[in-house]
Amino acid sequence: MAATENVSENDEETTKDSTLSGSFTLPVLQVIKEAQQQHGLRHGDYQRYRSYCSRRIRRIRKSLHFVQSTRHGSKYRITPKKITVENLTDSRFLLLPLMDAERCWSYSMSLKPEANTELRKKFHVLKKLKKAVFHAEELSTLCQSDRCDARTKLEAEAYSAWMKGTLKFELQLWESAIELYTRANTIYEKLGATFSDDIQVLYQQKVEDINPNIRYCAYNIGDESAIQDLMKMRVKSGAGEEITSKLDELIAQSREKQASTLSEVTWEGRTVPVKNEHVRLLLLNVKESTAQVESAQDLESKVSVYESLLKECVDALQILRDELKSDTNFKLIQRGQKPEGKLSNALYLHTYLTHIRLTKTIERNLLMIDTLKPNLGISPDSGKKVTKPQDLVRLYDIIIQNLSDISNLPGLDDIAIEKETETEILGYTAFRCFYIAQSYSLAKKWPEALALYERVEESAGKAIDGFKKFTGTAAKLAKEHIQSLEDLVNSVDGLKYSCHANSILDLQDVTSDQAALSLNNKKPLSERLDQYIEDKSLTSKKPNLVTFPPEFEPIPCKPLYFDLALNHVELPSLDDKLEQKQKKGGLSGLVSGWLGWGKK
Repeated sequence: MAATENVSENDEETTKDSTLSGSFTLPVLQVIKEAQQQHGLRHGDYQRYRSYCSRRIRRIRKSLHFVQSTRHGSKYRITPKKITVENLTDSRFLLLPLMDAERCWSYSMSLKPEANTELRKKFHVLKKLKKAVFHAEELSTLCQSDRCDARTKLEAEAYSAWMKGTLKFELQLWESAIELYTRANTIYEKLGATFSDDIQVLYQQKVEDINPNIRYCAYNIGDESAIQDLMKMRVKSGAGEEITSKLDELIAQSREKQASTLSEVTWEGRTVPVKNEHVRLLLLNVKESTAQVESAQDLESKVSVYESLLKECVDALQILRDELKSDTNFKLIQRGQKPEGKLSNALYLHTYLTHIRLTKTIERNLLMIDTLKPNLGISPDSGKKVTKPQDLVRLYDIIIQNLSDISNLPGLDDIAIEKETETEILGYTAFRCFYIAQSYSLAKKWPEALALYERVEESAGKAIDGFKKFTGTAAKLAKEHIQSLEDLVNSVDGLKYSCHANSILDLQDVTSDQAALSLNNKKPLSERLDQYIEDKSLTSKKPNLVTFPPEFEPIPCKPLYFDLALNHVELPSLDDKLEQKQKKGGLSGLVSGWLGWGKK
């Protein structure tokens, strides 16, 4: 029913536009986008969308009395009817070639996953795409008549160019495909600039869907700079499903080519050869990760970049551990002992990759902290997830632990790096103490919170003094740390006074309660065990512990039962039974008893 209602509404709108303006109007992109989102393509179900297109074509033909089948007895005979400019009397005629093209296109897309394993499916995909191109050209030809307005002509031309470009893309005719895609892209950009914001979004999304295909064609033609644009599009998730797998393969191939040229790496003044291919790919990904994080638009994309990088780092470290099983220094490090002599190249490379893993973990946690801080202390009614101070404390604990692991890395004997690491630990310790104090303040534990605020000032002061001694490239990062720590100290100054004031107010409430309790201190100790009162009589020779002798307490009596009804009961007479027993004696009784007949 929903599909029928949508079709009727769209048909009525186009009919009204045509009658009012004197020419037919068909918003091609808007029609197909609404249909795709409502009938399967939101979840990638091309088969469902294909069935919807078939049903819609049948309904439109029936409403226009343009049915191709005629009944002859019990059979139906198909007589194709071609739409021409002469019989184009209703705007709904334009929907027929459009839905035919969408039906063939969705059929080809549903066959694409099977075409990777079955060769015949590949020919079937191309056959359906060619039919879709035929119907798209038919739509463009009909719309070029004087009965259609300018918007319909441009949209039909762009749709036809996009469909042709999709066919050329599958045939790997890159030059023809990029030309057709560029034409469609240009038309959609111009159309988007002429309409309101709500309609403009549709054209912008279509342009973003076409751009990865254009850059992929440019790369295959020979444009080496296109690979960088494709990587950015892949991070932003702007590519469609059909090109995503190709982009992943292309990025992997380009990185393998670059990795073949990466034969050594320099870190802390020592150059180490890199022989393993997985390690080379990891080092290339580390160089590109910064640009990928900056180009990512949302938190999930940025975190996914870090997660994929850390996963590759763990795999590369496992490969190096397998190579270092026979290394003596590596065995000593695993036991917790110091290595002897100079580290081997493989072990030094293992230290370098461990340093990368720890630093990238710290960057990821700092990114998560920056996103969680705005939700700290907001009301639950705001609809956002409320951040607790304990959540930030846990992240700072991980950061401090990672920094401690960096300072203990084997082969890292640079005193400057150790001092920088110690200073960073002090800075993050100050933030950790701050959020622990926040959690104690929420629990109204004012003395503990006040002591932690003083610890924050102490740690922050030491960290600021340490950051001021940084030189070189580290001095730029030190300025950001100094600014954040100074802001932290300024906020702590105000929180200390508020914490002290709240503790005094709570103390006054407690003393007033104690004063009220001290008036009733004549009660014995056994009756006020849940109340604390300083009673000096308890330490005297006659402490007031219990009431003695205890006071009498009323208790219910045990009932006594008297059988008074028996005196009023009239018992039956038993005289007749007693007389029968007496008559049974005599000679007959003796004889029967002697012979045994009288026994019962």
